[in-house]
Amino acid sequence: MIENIKILPNSLSVKFKNKHQENFPNIWLRDHAKDEENWDKRSHQRKTYTASLDIGIQIKQAKIKNDGSHLEILWSDMENVVKYSSEYLFKNILNKKNNNHNLELWKKKDIKEDIYFNFKDILDDEGFKTFLKKLYSLGFCVITNCDTNLKTVEILAKKIGYVRQSIFGGLWEFESNEDMADSAYTQEELRPHTDSTYSIDAPGLQLLLCCDYKAKGGESIMVDGFNIAKVIKNDDKNLFDLMSRIEVPGKYVGDGVMLEAKRPIFRLDNEQLIQVSFNNYDRTEFRMDESLTVKFYEAIKKFDNLANSKEFQWRHILKPGELLIFNNWRILHGRGSFKGKRKMAGCYINMEDFSSRCKTIGLN
Repeated sequence: MIENIKILPNSLSVKFKNKHQENFPNIWLRDHAKDEENWDKRSHQRKTYTASLDIGIQIKQAKIKNDGSHLEILWSDMENVVKYSSEYLFKNILNKKNNNHNLELWKKKDIKEDIYFNFKDILDDEGFKTFLKKLYSLGFCVITNCDTNLKTVEILAKKIGYVRQSIFGGLWEFESNEDMADSAYTQEELRPHTDSTYSIDAPGLQLLLCCDYKAKGGESIMVDGFNIAKVIKNDDKNLFDLMSRIEVPGKYVGDGVMLEAKRPIFRLDNEQLIQVSFNNYDRTEFRMDESLTVKFYEAIKKFDNLANSKEFQWRHILKPGELLIFNNWRILHGRGSFKGKRKMAGCYINMEDFSSRCKTIGLN
């Protein structure tokens, strides 16, 4: 709520009832007018021709209304007042810290039975919201009692967004296959990693459905990469900063393609961690000066040792009809070695689609 305002030469000073004070430039406020003349409520698009605005535009009058719930501004180039809600203004203050209050960072001991959801339950709107909230907060869930076919994967994917096409196709099935140029197709242990560090825009979610299991071993492994980042930041801020600056290249060569991309292990946006990107299998060669190289290897050693610690790893052998879904920008996944038949189906979903679905229920 707004407590008081003061018109300045080229901005409006707004003091909120939580005592935060913010100066909003006139040109920014005028450009973000959301009245009928300047904003299309149907398409949520700006009508204003911003280039036609006077950079030095002035406020003729400003008033606090409805006990601070919004304010009204009369602009020098308009005849009617424009309303701005206190919620909208506070949402756009500078240097606002987003602490991801809806996220639950975890270790193995923190994972409870509430990560399991029945397939039929999440087809219901309320059941789906409960599932999506848990997926957002923990970064992974297990769906039980699924039909063991690609249709199940497609139905779940389309509840969230749409199936992403990749070098592996859209919807896919796989089991161990030595002819494929990827370590996921072996029966060897896969240490925790994130997928597609070689993709400019790595997939946001991955779905893995167990279709057949006549084997020994092959536990699915989940690790909270955001929690590892927190531990490293608390232990050694300089090492964390280095891991958020150095862009590590990933590379995929095989099956007629060559893909390359690079990003930091900890990708930040306005000092907020938004993505963990780590794959020791796909990391390709790159050079730095000697001292930085030594620090980099110190960093990935600390990271990988934490990711391979039993304390951080949730392990579970997926049974036929169980589907594992996880956030590839946060959760590292792996698989124990196995002997026998283990057939999986799955797909990827783009991060923007997952993010959009979460926004529609007020999560981010």
